Amino acid sequence: MNKNVCITIKSTQTVDNSKDTTELFTFGRMESTDGGFKLYYDESEATGFEGSSVTLDVMQDSVTMMRSGKAMSTLIIERGKKHHCHYGTEFGEFMIGISTDEIKNGLSESGGDIYLKYTLDINSSFMSENEMFINVKECN
Repeated sequence: MNKNVCITIKSTQTVDNSKDTTELFTFGRMESTDGGFKLYYDESEATGFEGSSVTLDVMQDSVTMMRSGKAMSTLIIERGKKHHCHYGTEFGEFMIGISTDEIKNGLSESGGDIYLKYTLDINSSFMSENEMFINVKECN
């Protein structure tokens, strides 16, 4: 299965009781893999990563986000585990820790929702609490 999809991503980042929410609507592709799905889309100016492409490898208990282009990074969000990942920006790279609190994967061949809740740290110092809602719908 390989189809065109409409992807809506709503991210909320909380730092010191201050919340910042961003929302992205984009067109992309979805394909089935052994045990999950892959989503492909291009970043936009709204996310600050215009000129980059994203692949989300969605499994039942993990989501791996690979960004290529102007900013390269790989983030692994996995239930019950902490991962250290390189995070690239146009200003440089740094190492972040990702501790996952919750993953709800309701994605199927017809689309669906993914919910992620995780904490980020830099050099073991708390950076932010994060929530991400991803909605995928088939579109032409």
